[in-house]
Amino acid sequence: MAPTATAEAPRFIDRDAVYHADTCAPLAAAAARGEVELRALARGTYPGTRLTDGTLPGLRSVGLWDASRPQTWGLDWHRNEGIEITCLLHGNVGFATRSGAWRLDPGAVTVTRPWQEHRVGDPRVDASLLAWIILDVGVRRPHQAWVWPEWAALAPQDAARLTELLQYNEHPVWRGAPAVTAAFERLVRLVERVPGRDPGAESQLRIAISEVLLAVLEMLEGERIERDEALASPRRSVALFLEELDERLGEPWTLASMASACGLGRTQFSHYCRELTNMSPIEHLNFRRLSRAAELLRERPSASVTEIAFECGFRSSQYFATAFRRQFGVTPSGWRAGAAA
Repeated sequence: MAPTATAEAPRFIDRDAVYHADTCAPLAAAAARGEVELRALARGTYPGTRLTDGTLPGLRSVGLWDASRPQTWGLDWHRNEGIEITCLLHGNVGFATRSGAWRLDPGAVTVTRPWQEHRVGDPRVDASLLAWIILDVGVRRPHQAWVWPEWAALAPQDAARLTELLQYNEHPVWRGAPAVTAAFERLVRLVERVPGRDPGAESQLRIAISEVLLAVLEMLEGERIERDEALASPRRSVALFLEELDERLGEPWTLASMASACGLGRTQFSHYCRELTNMSPIEHLNFRRLSRAAELLRERPSASVTEIAFECGFRSSQYFATAFRRQFGVTPSGWRAGAAA
């Protein structure tokens, strides 16, 4: 089945935080070229037959790829807005998070938490049959509460327990889970049935996805999982924000907007920022901006000092020059000249 064109990547805006979900563009392009078979139901950024509004709310994507030979593509580092559960049904494929890399064998299950960075392929995807579901549980920052879709047929206590096992655990790869594999095999047989067009399709998908979630719960209950509350703490939200700050240095940050981007008050945000960096938020922001400007002065000798200052978030070239001299003991031009000498 050739995938439908994907929509533009949505921007989830919550106060001042902006997140970008993955587009799976390499997979979609390979399917369009006929290199891999893709069968999926999806909404938002993801390729596949479109799910209509009101159908299985919270479900971002469910489907599989069937690669009968080694591929020319891989899914490089990316994030998903929801909890992603995959199951390798056949073949082998490389998988990695920032904490490690694995070689997946048939029956391997991966679980990545909302916005957890991961990669599939090392760097390319091998011959494999991989199934997945991505469910949005409303999390934009690690310390926010998870909200499962109302149609997921888990008893409240089971939903709470599954949340606990996933929210406070970042181990991504689990092996030898026959019940999860069987649940995914039942699920993928349904992805060609389009809810709203095929009678009973939505009900069957609700049941099948709920069976996957229940099987994952039972799998995790059989493991020795150490609860790490730091993974869902406000401090973790601040740490992730600071990790990605270099990508957003040009934005007009203030103490209030940085705190808001983490869903915290200014006092709490400042406390965690100093704890993590030994600097106040504004001091740390200026340090990162000046450090990046120093790199660009040497990497882009044809760019003017003013252009680099503005790109790194400074609104005055005079203030930039003063702050740069204070941090590096030399003017921006002198720094560049020293690099060229």
